[in-house]
Amino acid sequence: MRTDLPLTVLPLTIFLFMGYFGISQIIDFEREDPYTKVFVATDNFGASYLDVLEGSYPLAQPDTLKFSMLNDLAYYWHTRNLKRSMQFTLEGLRLTSEAQNSLWEGRFRITQGAVLLRMEELDSALTVLSQAKENVIKSDLPMLYTQMGYVYERKGELDRAADFALIALEIGEELNDKKAIAMAYSDLSNLFWKQSKFKSGLEYSLKSVALFEERGINDLDYDFTLYLVGNNYMSLKAYKLALNYFNRAIAIGERYGFYNNLSDVYISKVDLYTYLNNFEKAVEAGENAVKYAELLDNDFMLMRSWLSIGKLQNIQGKYTSAIESLKKCIAIASDDFGDEYYLSQAYEALGKAYAGNFNYQEAYQAFAVYDNLKDKIFTAEADHRISQLRTEYDVAQKENTIQLQQTRITKQQILQSLIITIVILLVLYLILLYKSLKNNNKKNSMLQKQNEEKEFLLKEIHHRVKNNLEIVSSLLALQSAEINDEKIVEAMQNCRHRIQSMSMVHQKLYQEKSLSCIEMKSYFSNLSNYIINVFDSQKRIGIFLDMEEIELDLDTAIPIGLIVNELLTNSMKYAFPNGAKGTITIRLKKSGPVLSLMVGDNGIGFCKRGAIEGTGFGTKLVKLLTRQLDGKMQLKVEKGTMVSFEFEYNKAA
Repeated sequence: MRTDLPLTVLPLTIFLFMGYFGISQIIDFEREDPYTKVFVATDNFGASYLDVLEGSYPLAQPDTLKFSMLNDLAYYWHTRNLKRSMQFTLEGLRLTSEAQNSLWEGRFRITQGAVLLRMEELDSALTVLSQAKENVIKSDLPMLYTQMGYVYERKGELDRAADFALIALEIGEELNDKKAIAMAYSDLSNLFWKQSKFKSGLEYSLKSVALFEERGINDLDYDFTLYLVGNNYMSLKAYKLALNYFNRAIAIGERYGFYNNLSDVYISKVDLYTYLNNFEKAVEAGENAVKYAELLDNDFMLMRSWLSIGKLQNIQGKYTSAIESLKKCIAIASDDFGDEYYLSQAYEALGKAYAGNFNYQEAYQAFAVYDNLKDKIFTAEADHRISQLRTEYDVAQKENTIQLQQTRITKQQILQSLIITIVILLVLYLILLYKSLKNNNKKNSMLQKQNEEKEFLLKEIHHRVKNNLEIVSSLLALQSAEINDEKIVEAMQNCRHRIQSMSMVHQKLYQEKSLSCIEMKSYFSNLSNYIINVFDSQKRIGIFLDMEEIELDLDTAIPIGLIVNELLTNSMKYAFPNGAKGTITIRLKKSGPVLSLMVGDNGIGFCKRGAIEGTGFGTKLVKLLTRQLDGKMQLKVEKGTMVSFEFEYNKAA
């Protein structure tokens, strides 16, 4: 394995044999864009990328290019050596101050905060990050708030850490920044895991991994998220899956020299192999965890490494060795160490070791410290705040939906003049219906107790709705006969088709057994026959229904029926000119929560029909109904015209 090579020799060896290739790949000052930004534009390089950046950034022009390269160098050195990382960070702060470039000075402050955090200087990290906020732009804020969340997590204030993760998530969604969203999901996963909410932790970590993989870059945060997935699987006792994700994380960590992530993963592998009673591999993993923590010169990682070894020795019954390991662990964690979560675990393990060694007084003292630390971390407020995360996120999503709906309402106002008559008739009908129902309830109280009579009444209602809609359609036909303007006549004729499609829904409701759902295949069959008859095209146009029997609720069936009505009408008008023959296909499929609709013809194609899109009421109506169902519409022109839709059925319902 690559981990068996001396880590000081490996980067040098790669640099000697592949250095020139790495430089030409990442840095080429002859190109228009000389710097292919690491872990943003590419991940196609090895561990020598830091050497490449160090040798190249002094030559870079202009200053913004130099600052970008130097900031990447400073930030990614924190994965290998914190002191070296801080040296490059301070160099960046000096150069940006001399150049009076406040934006890049703020970005170097974010890097400085990240390094100070990992040096256990938590208060200094918060101060620096707060200063950076004044200088950076909005796209930098997700990274800044992520680092602030890390600080509060290390302080044991999980509720405040959750707040910052949620802020980073909101900004990432506003900017449509997939990396920021993925990092926020990753942070939330880690917080859920620390609160022993492993299923929620796994859900968020898998969502994060999906976004990282969609982004297509193997970077530090993707590597860490793989480790989080493994942690949650391990806590859920899915050990094989956990090991798979741990090994994937190690492969990335070894390729790029992410010592901090490597130490993290090997710490978890100690626990994993301990659960599997494979103590030999657990010991090897513990040695690797300590090795990478010492290379990184990070007390936090070193403390956790010795903690994992001590817990392993407890399981093995080596209580004397466990006491020594756990004392090393606690000695590394000074008074201002900050992370009570892992410190509490250390005292719990130490208490078990003392008890196993029959040192009951020392065990009692260790458990007392453990209880005190645990009470600080897992407060009722922290648990309540973590539990509220998903609720708050859902509420935020609903508020966004409300804002979108308000925009839609504004757009709908231009349609009100065309449908006001229908609305008035429906309102009057509902008033009369209400009075009728009220009178019937007073006359016969037994009506509500009999299911058969209820069904009869509801079917009668749908029958009446259907009849009244047909009356409205007839009124429109009579009115249009008195009008000479062809455009108005055509608009009223289109309204009749739409009313007829709604009428058919109510007809299906009172004819079939179900009073709440519509069987769409037979509905589409009736609707298409009606449209063909209207256009007198029975002999030249065929309708093919490519679908199984699917039942939809009324609120979904009516908008979809209106959409199909518009598209069928459009195909009849434009797809087969001059008496041409052809076929129209309607496809409706439901896969889980996704409802897919396709209406296509083999006519002359959209492009040959002329400028239809966006000019008619029908087009606007289709778009409006698609948005109403939170759907997506796609037009494809190839040997005809095909319009396809996807709806989230649960949302639509």
